[in-house]
Amino acid sequence: MRPSPADPPAPHAAPETLDDAQLIGRSLDEPEVFAELYHRHAGELLRYVARRLGPALADDVVGETFLIAFRRRTRYDRTRTKALPWLYGIAANVMSQHRRSELRAYRALARTGVDPVAQSTGSDADSVDGKVTAQASAPAIAAALRSLSEGDRHVLLLFAWADLSYEEVAEALGIPLGTVRSRLNRARRKMRAALPDLDPIPTPETSRHG
Repeated sequence: MRPSPADPPAPHAAPETLDDAQLIGRSLDEPEVFAELYHRHAGELLRYVARRLGPALADDVVGETFLIAFRRRTRYDRTRTKALPWLYGIAANVMSQHRRSELRAYRALARTGVDPVAQSTGSDADSVDGKVTAQASAPAIAAALRSLSEGDRHVLLLFAWADLSYEEVAEALGIPLGTVRSRLNRARRKMRAALPDLDPIPTPETSRHG
């Protein structure tokens, strides 16, 4: 049996004291409080999208993500107190419209060894497991990422860069947990083949993820 939504907060509780589900519920009658959800999560989403698409597209993608979230807030499952997986799932759909831009960046990296996204964000290259290492921007990694199907890449990078658990990735993408595991295992095999001396994705036994 699914848990029932928590008791609603006091009607005059400050938005910043509410969990995400309460905040979304409150926004049905007070649309302006939805801005608090943006303040909480936009920065994290922006970093993730910029890492994949570059900063030139990131602002637009994140803006559209929150616009869609606002329009869909009546359908949000308020038994889920954390809205971030939901927002990542919306962002994944928006990013799919920019798939060619992402693949062009991987192709350039595979060819030149220079990561245009990492350079444009002014940050060190992130490794595929979210830790900073120079090896993650190697052409072999870029080629492996580019070779993944879009579904496998979404699962891999939500797990590795967004640091979502298996369960949260399943929630974000609306797919079964078993599908998350099979897609991640398939992506992991390609990453291992690209970097045989460094497993860039933690295994279920060594990871804290589900």
